[in-house]
Amino acid sequence: MDSMTGAVELGLLYALMALGVYVTFRILDFPDLTVDGSFTTGGAIAAILIANGYSPLLACLAAFAGGLVAGACTGLLHTKGKINGLLSGILMMIALYSINMRIMGKPNISLLGVDTLFTSMSPITVVLIIVIVFKLLLDAFLHTDLGLALRATGDNARMIRSFGANTDRTTILGLSLSNGLVALSGALIAQQSGFADISMGIGMIVVGLASVIIGEAIFGARSVFQATLAAVLGSIVYRIVVALALRVDWLKASDLKLITAIIVIIALVLPSVQRAIKQKANAKKRSAELLELALQMNKGGER
Repeated sequence: MDSMTGAVELGLLYALMALGVYVTFRILDFPDLTVDGSFTTGGAIAAILIANGYSPLLACLAAFAGGLVAGACTGLLHTKGKINGLLSGILMMIALYSINMRIMGKPNISLLGVDTLFTSMSPITVVLIIVIVFKLLLDAFLHTDLGLALRATGDNARMIRSFGANTDRTTILGLSLSNGLVALSGALIAQQSGFADISMGIGMIVVGLASVIIGEAIFGARSVFQATLAAVLGSIVYRIVVALALRVDWLKASDLKLITAIIVIIALVLPSVQRAIKQKANAKKRSAELLELALQMNKGGER
């Protein structure tokens, strides 16, 4: 039971990152690998500020701002520098490794013995409130004129440009917002785990994708509200699945990345398999109906 509670708590902590990945992956249709670097940036900023006596809340806001800047840099590389989107994210991710090391001054920072957001309240309560607030704010933003322009940029950038919208601006905004949420998630994870580490963001993009894909597969994404809720719940489901998988005797904690990759592969392949099976069943049904119709016409002709 404790492991399941811990899995739900972790799922909520990573839910903000899942929301960030949803913005780039689903709304902007942008393959942003900045996530692996901006997640660490958030943890690094929060850890260094808290360790130096600053308020945990201020540290979280600073982490969010750091993520905004990282995402904006990726957006500028892509829109103004005309660099491929995937390559822009990779370049920024590489640059952030050195930047994060500069911020921290060493490979890791301990937060043991200092006050964090989780010192006086239950981690689940604190994170649940934060996730609900940011989810509702994101929903509200995506229904504004600017939010609609952001969504339209991902759907059909050429069409929205023909209406006079600045797709460069909306792309930069989307990437900034996404990485801001990812960095905030990193800040919360650093406080919950009691340390920030230079390698804490490795593989986070896969975790975020897994959460979004699993959530959409199980809960659907017919509206913005439902899609963001699916990302949050997908993050929790993903963590529960990982916790259950690690209970298997022959699996080790070091197999976590392999488990993540397998979960993502299954989540990506399963909808295609389901569609293929459904199409095959429909084809068989149509064939049977045509055969029955042909037999009926044949009987009518014999009479």
